Amino acid sequence: QVQLVESGGGLVQAGTSLRLSCAASKDFVSKYAVAWFRQAPGKEREFVGGISRVGRVRQYADSVKGRFIISRDNAQSTVSLQMNRLNPEDTAVYYCAAYFAVTGEVSQSVSRYQSWGQGTQVTVSS
Repeated sequence: QVQLVESGGGLVQAGTSLRLSCAASKDFVSKYAVAWFRQAPGKEREFVGGISRVGRVRQYADSVKGRFIISRDNAQSTVSLQMNRLNPEDTAVYYCAAYFAVTGEVSQSVSRYQSWGQGTQVTVSS
């Protein structure tokens, strides 16, 4: 399994931006699809955005489409989530997750992901 460490969370005001980063162990390069999930208190963990092994395929939840952008740098073994026009409904713990995937594949299912980070809190105040 690949080791994942998230960073970049914090407390921000509605309408502003935040960038999350996920650093992975060195064997991560080009082998894993990666996604960001989030979980708010009392709610199930939900898919936010995902990116395929070399970044050709990207998928987003409807709630963040047009506001969030997922990207990856395989040379640096990092995946980022740029979050723009944040609103209080985006408040949650954000998790980076990965699974060994075939080319072009990105799953939105929690159960498909084999490796998870510890999570980073994002709080958006109104």
